[in-house]
Amino acid sequence: MSDQKDLAGRKALVTGSATGLGREIALRLARRGADVIINCSRSVEDGEATVADCQAEGAQARLIQADVSAEEGCRKLADAAAQFGRLDILVNNAGTTKHARDHADLDALNREDFLHLYAVNVVGPYLMMQACKSLLIASHEQTGRAAAVLNTSSIAGVTGIGSSVAYAATKGALNTMTLSLARALAPAIRVNAICPGFIGTRWFKDQMDEEQYRKMEANVAASVPLNVASGPEDIADSALFFLTDASRHVTGETLIVDAGMHLGYAPAKAR
Repeated sequence: MSDQKDLAGRKALVTGSATGLGREIALRLARRGADVIINCSRSVEDGEATVADCQAEGAQARLIQADVSAEEGCRKLADAAAQFGRLDILVNNAGTTKHARDHADLDALNREDFLHLYAVNVVGPYLMMQACKSLLIASHEQTGRAAAVLNTSSIAGVTGIGSSVAYAATKGALNTMTLSLARALAPAIRVNAICPGFIGTRWFKDQMDEEQYRKMEANVAASVPLNVASGPEDIADSALFFLTDASRHVTGETLIVDAGMHLGYAPAKAR
């Protein structure tokens, strides 16, 4: 993790950033000098806490409550970013799921489940890029540096595993959209994605009691090659690569950050 102010003066917007991974990405952006718009759809109190923490790092930060699955929500966020005059960084982190882990149970999901997940996880990032496109291009025009868009996808979109068939399908679609828009929006805008595996956030914790969560966390650590259960801070460090000049020549990339989960086995302990 870097303490340098290499992002000083840059303007960022992180959707779904009141809690979890989005919060960690926003805090790292603020720590490295960027001004940040925080977003939530419901968790206003958490969002205000994240704003305060970003401000404590010296950043300009504000909270915008908006639903990214709706055009008016995305326009509201873009209007807030327009007050900066440009947008250097857009992180499409907002996401949702419906837990239906038995993928053979085709009665566990209905049409409305699929449409809701696609609206948030796929249509939302598209609408955000649509609403913010002119601001991202303005960044390129003013700085000569490509603006950076990062989509938070999932290992589910690569392997088809995960909380539900619908969730995996949306993340696969997001990966494809990342490729399409990286090609279409170059050279003014870079578009990349990260594909986390397990992340120890409220996403899981809200589904079970403390004992159940700790057991699941231990099982995850035992089942992946690196023998760790990732937290949001671990994934956020990888995400920051795509938002800095370290990745200035990278676009259309999908990075798996899952402690080796996609490899499908845990190695014997090193002696």
